Amino acid sequence: MLTTRRYIVGGQYFSLRAEEELLNQLPNFRPFESQDTADSHDETVRTDMFIISAHQDAMPATAAYAHVYTDQSDADMPRIEIYRDGADMLFCLSQMREGAIVCAIRCSDGLSKAEMIYTEGYFRFAIDNATMLLYAFCGAERNMLLMHASVIVKDGFGHLFLGRSGTGKSTHSSLWQHTYPDAELLNDDNPVIRVAPGAKPEVYGSPWSGKTNCYKQQKAPIRAIVQLAQAPYNSIVRLRPTHAYPYIMASASGLKIEPEKMDRLYDNMALLIEQQPIYKLDCLPNQEAARLCYETVSGLRNEQ
Repeated sequence: MLTTRRYIVGGQYFSLRAEEELLNQLPNFRPFESQDTADSHDETVRTDMFIISAHQDAMPATAAYAHVYTDQSDADMPRIEIYRDGADMLFCLSQMREGAIVCAIRCSDGLSKAEMIYTEGYFRFAIDNATMLLYAFCGAERNMLLMHASVIVKDGFGHLFLGRSGTGKSTHSSLWQHTYPDAELLNDDNPVIRVAPGAKPEVYGSPWSGKTNCYKQQKAPIRAIVQLAQAPYNSIVRLRPTHAYPYIMASASGLKIEPEKMDRLYDNMALLIEQQPIYKLDCLPNQEAARLCYETVSGLRNEQ
């Protein structure tokens, strides 16, 4: 029997419709489950960003669609194939770059309605990735950014650490926790940032935290965003907006093949860079790097 559950992430709502037994197997979504109903008189509560209906079946044929794009990243990361048929879109996902397609997402109504088809045994992988994709794509219209980052909250502020996979984002967050007992991990892979004109950017926990079990319905104003790079020394500098932009662009998820959605993504990134200090930390994996970073972004040590 299918059941519908509603979730709120970063102040934005979406709904999942699937077998109740399967939805019960999503511990990462449990902290974000909402009791608000879609028929509320409050417009912000009533409107879902997207609704996903999930069922198990064979993967759909792509012959009727035009191939638009294939995202092939690291060999151990999912591959995403994107197809279009008029206004409708089809996303096909594999677990690894060379793997078989195990999830397909058919989208209509500007991506707000989606049918998710998955192969037996891959529901968790499918729902995690389908919700991340649609949140990133639809969130751009609502001033949201889904970032690839690790986040530490200290002194009531969020600190985001960016960098390519393997750079040491999780390691740096762990160093902060070992160095400062009050430092708390908010998310270790895909936090959400909310930007708005005249308001300080905020970072939110999400159901998507990579291999780290850290799913928190919490938020914090952002103090700093720090791009990490491995080096044989520790050094930090504050970046000018033009130098910061490529790092934010590389870490922000979005439908970069769609001009209108890309424009909104650009607007959100520009607003974030305009309002938020962004740093570059060349570092060793040691506590001195954590101290240098914290003392600089908090104003306890002069910036270089």
